[in-house]
Amino acid sequence: MEMLSIEKELQENSYPGRGIIIGRSKDGTKAVTAYFIMGRSENSRNRIFVEDGEGIRTQAFDPSKLVDPSLIIYAPVRVLGNKTIVTNGDQTDTIYEGMDRQLTFEQSLRSREFEPDAPNYTPRISGIMHIENGKYSYAMSILKSNNGNPDSCNRYTFAYENCVAGEGHFIHTYKCDGNPLPSFEGEPKLIAIPDDMETFTETLWNSLNKDNKVSLFVRYIDIATGKYETKIVNKNR
Repeated sequence: MEMLSIEKELQENSYPGRGIIIGRSKDGTKAVTAYFIMGRSENSRNRIFVEDGEGIRTQAFDPSKLVDPSLIIYAPVRVLGNKTIVTNGDQTDTIYEGMDRQLTFEQSLRSREFEPDAPNYTPRISGIMHIENGKYSYAMSILKSNNGNPDSCNRYTFAYENCVAGEGHFIHTYKCDGNPLPSFEGEPKLIAIPDDMETFTETLWNSLNKDNKVSLFVRYIDIATGKYETKIVNKNR
């Protein structure tokens, strides 16, 4: 698979929607994830990321302007022991609760489908990072309508073991802007993951469309110790 430039992927797409990146730093010592949200409506743009325990949650920047919280207020990141869960909706909780009952990542998502936001039927994208005894693996999932058919859900899971240093994968909700919004197609995209968290954060934030970007979360986890560093960037400050 060709390694793509994350800068180019973001700069040339005005509306990828929500995106998840998971990979391993170039020096091999860090498990890396990033999650961003974008918005076209006032309701979607009226959000910030805030830390919530070991994870994060979305919050209305101006509560007086919040219209419908159902699909925009949720916990994108939660931590369950040595597992870090990253998603674009409240399926974070579904995965957390399922894996806490010894279900697999894929089994936990069986009860969920794409979002009920006709005519877009926004895909649910999810990621799970697992660090144990110095070994690191991750998986990504997308639940999407069958070419816009709300009666049919297509489920795809991509698992990555013995993760290669300097490599990561990028999945996002929408192929591009449009009405209705076309769903992401194909496998997660192979991209490079640098060692420096500040540089990676700046690259992602500066590459996202300036009108549509809302918030960005980046985390680097030390594979040997489990200690992590987090960066949050909010357009609304």
